[in-house]
Amino acid sequence: MADPAAMSASRVPPLGVRACGMSGSAGAAIGQSAPRRRPSRSPMRSPGSTLSPLTHGLFRALWIASLAANFGNMVLAVGTQWLMTAIDGRADRVALIWTAMALPMMLLSLVGGAFADLIDRRRLLLGAYGSAAAVSALLAWLAFEGLATPWILIGGTFALGVATAFATPASQASIGTVVPRAELAGAASLSILGFNVARTLGPAAGGAIVAAAGAPAAFLCNLAACLVSVGVLLGWRPPRPDPPVRASLSAALAEGLRCVRDSAPLRAIVARALTFTVAGSAAWALMPLIARDLAGGGPEQFGLLLGALGLGAVLGAAVSHEMRRRFNGETLVRVAALVYGAACLIVAAAPGLAVSFVVLVIGGAGWVQALSGFSVAAQLWAPRPLVGRVTATVSTVTFGGIGLGSWLWGHVAEPAGIAAAVAGSGAAMLLVAGFGLLMPMPGRPEAE
Repeated sequence: MADPAAMSASRVPPLGVRACGMSGSAGAAIGQSAPRRRPSRSPMRSPGSTLSPLTHGLFRALWIASLAANFGNMVLAVGTQWLMTAIDGRADRVALIWTAMALPMMLLSLVGGAFADLIDRRRLLLGAYGSAAAVSALLAWLAFEGLATPWILIGGTFALGVATAFATPASQASIGTVVPRAELAGAASLSILGFNVARTLGPAAGGAIVAAAGAPAAFLCNLAACLVSVGVLLGWRPPRPDPPVRASLSAALAEGLRCVRDSAPLRAIVARALTFTVAGSAAWALMPLIARDLAGGGPEQFGLLLGALGLGAVLGAAVSHEMRRRFNGETLVRVAALVYGAACLIVAAAPGLAVSFVVLVIGGAGWVQALSGFSVAAQLWAPRPLVGRVTATVSTVTFGGIGLGSWLWGHVAEPAGIAAAVAGSGAAMLLVAGFGLLMPMPGRPEAE
């Protein structure tokens, strides 16, 4: 069930402006007015465990579709990056693969978020996953025929990123329609947990697939995963308690941006997400070269190390719900930056495969604690009719930071070396930890 206050407010056309406030203190408008009304109606139920949203069949189907798509994407990422390493081993070119994955999220997430609020989200998800399947099939054929060039790989990866830019906001915005508001934070955490399960299993499977059958097989695996997502969504019929937004695309985009601009809590979330991801993206972007040059391995070691980050992310996401109950958002983000930065500094010292694996598991847990905090905070502070656009804005900044950071650290690595780039990223993360003194993360709206 949707929050009664949010449903009644959705009948007023300029809700986004009213909720976020045009005076510049939007967080107060969201955080203070709703809690005053809520006790007079029905108290919010205590949230359950991280896994409790899976008891809702509609959420479970959405989660499975997203899990399959993300798993396939990570398998394909391993195949694409390793094929790029074999075709053109320059650090800046290899890092461009990660930039090409993240750049569409920066450029198009806002548009995807607006579409998620304007049109049927099920059709939007089907279109996005179907398009990703078609691109994966084309890449597999080109790779089998030996026609894949560096720019074809970059272009194909960008096209897949475009599909993700439309699928992600639609999936995130659908969460609030298939679980009660009391379980919204848990459902958001579970979505991040599923993403990081894919980040763990996908790279490990991708490394084994590339080593056994080559990069084209990884592309075919992503094709199969996208078809699974499409199959699940064909039988998915979610309710839509809120009426569709009646506005043009440009007006919807402007309203969402005004909401973020006028909300101090949302501005803080966006700023922290940007600095965190720009500083910390070197390990993700340069992992095939870390495996090759610092660990002395091949595609199996690449998949193993990338999977270590994913495994840590799974462990971090599994306890993120409990961690947020015990600690405030600023504490979690600050400690996450310190942990992840220290992990990068250790990996840059080339301690060997085993030590690097353990350190990256710990670093991955820190990484997901921060990204989980940004995503959940955006869900909680966003007005319901604008949730697609607000969460898309945070996704835009997050993936934009990853894309920009990948490009930046790739250009650092080309003249200075892989170890120097990873160490520089780790040092930058230690500085990011202190940014909270200037712009701290907001707490929960109910608490404020």
